[in-house]
Amino acid sequence: MKNIYLIGMPSSGKSTLGKRLARALHYHFVDTDRLIIREEGRSVADIFAQKGEAYFREAEARVLRTIRPGGSLVIATGGGMPCFHDNMAYIKATGLSVFLDVAPEELAQRMITHARQFPTTTPERPLFDADDQALLDVLRQKQIQRLPVYQQADIQMTGDITEQDLLTLLGDWL
Repeated sequence: MKNIYLIGMPSSGKSTLGKRLARALHYHFVDTDRLIIREEGRSVADIFAQKGEAYFREAEARVLRTIRPGGSLVIATGGGMPCFHDNMAYIKATGLSVFLDVAPEELAQRMITHARQFPTTTPERPLFDADDQALLDVLRQKQIQRLPVYQQADIQMTGDITEQDLLTLLGDWL
């Protein structure tokens, strides 16, 4: 069965929706950030702080290429993953890509809510600090930059996306 790659901005629901979708389809769920954390033995924030973004993007590409076609996987990618090292081409060649398009205002609210519920001493998302007054502007800018890549996805879903909505659309593709 085809792998399904969920792409989109951080906090767009890739992991949450991905887990539900995997259960419904009897697929396995994979979060590429978790694979990187396991491979590196440190958090994404620590990788960024100690090695930099370029190193992290290389680790993303390396981990992505360990995912083989036909694995019956639902894969939540990191927000920037499709945008570097021809990763979107690999995603499209090895599975079905789904862009979860969520408005920056909603993304900011989700990040702020998450940060309040699970406080940490350093931001979990190196490029997006929920305590930053400019968070919404940063999200808007990043989304504009990434949109041309995200829009290459096989399926694009906008707004409030449910597992059932996605299952209905996937029916034609699987």
